Amino acid sequence: MQISYKQAADIIRENDNFHILTHQSPDGDTLGSGFALYFALRQLGKKAAVICPDGTTSRYAFLSEGYEEPESFEPDFVIAADIADPGLMGSVRETYEKRVGLCIDHHVSNVFYAEKTLLNGEASAACEVMYNLLKELGVKTDNNIARCLYTGIATDTGCFKYGNTTAQAHRIVAELIGYDIDFARINREMFDIKSSQRIKLEQHILNNMEVYFDGRCAVLVISEELREGLGVPDEDLDGVAGLPLQVRGMEVAVTLKEKKAGEYKISMRSSGRVNVSEICGSLGGGGHKNAAGCSLKGDRDDVKNSALVLIGKALGE
Repeated sequence: MQISYKQAADIIRENDNFHILTHQSPDGDTLGSGFALYFALRQLGKKAAVICPDGTTSRYAFLSEGYEEPESFEPDFVIAADIADPGLMGSVRETYEKRVGLCIDHHVSNVFYAEKTLLNGEASAACEVMYNLLKELGVKTDNNIARCLYTGIATDTGCFKYGNTTAQAHRIVAELIGYDIDFARINREMFDIKSSQRIKLEQHILNNMEVYFDGRCAVLVISEELREGLGVPDEDLDGVAGLPLQVRGMEVAVTLKEKKAGEYKISMRSSGRVNVSEICGSLGGGGHKNAAGCSLKGDRDDVKNSALVLIGKALGE
């Protein structure tokens, strides 16, 4: 059931002990919205814990500055932040899938698994939805909340380069910057700094990039063997999927990341004309028009061809 900001705020006011879920392979938006909500709930005198199935990586550790891990407690309410599908809960799915009372999201591919869903498909990020919810709650924005919300909006808009960047997103960010956050440091950490392992990975996958449909689609393959050989952690894979779109004329980029033998996570990025959310939706996944993903099992070539057939149709091939 989809609800309004006021209804979501009323739910939060009526409960006291919360678990806040973020999705597996966390990014700046799920962690930013999750921790922003934590700081808001603490301000309201509520008990809260952020549940990260894959943990908080070192890259995003600054988002949890000021977070106090509570002793284990049984929540009376569970909130999912930026989780469009329970399959994204990873290792905690079995524990929480049937217990999510409220999902706060901006993905139009949301499958409405939660009892109540606060969804704004026009928002640039879940952190934009969270910003509006916290305003409805009357929470005072502080440095911790502003830092988290800024990071989520910045990362989900590609530092304000992507087509989902709206005038409203800029207005929100202009306000958040006023809370003495070091936005320049955040942007450098999120978009400029790369490990030596990441640089080596980029060199390898770009040198071995496969190009299809007269240069309009590229496929990158990241095998488990390659990752282990280069010592590349999961957190160093952020942003890899969009690299081929830097090539002029490229319309769709596909990354096949081997999770384990016979299973691949597919990430698709579009320069704008092709709706990759529809393609990934046909393969059991979803996301946004220009950024989406899914998981498939099978032989690498079979998995790749399953995606290419649909991409070819979208490109008119």
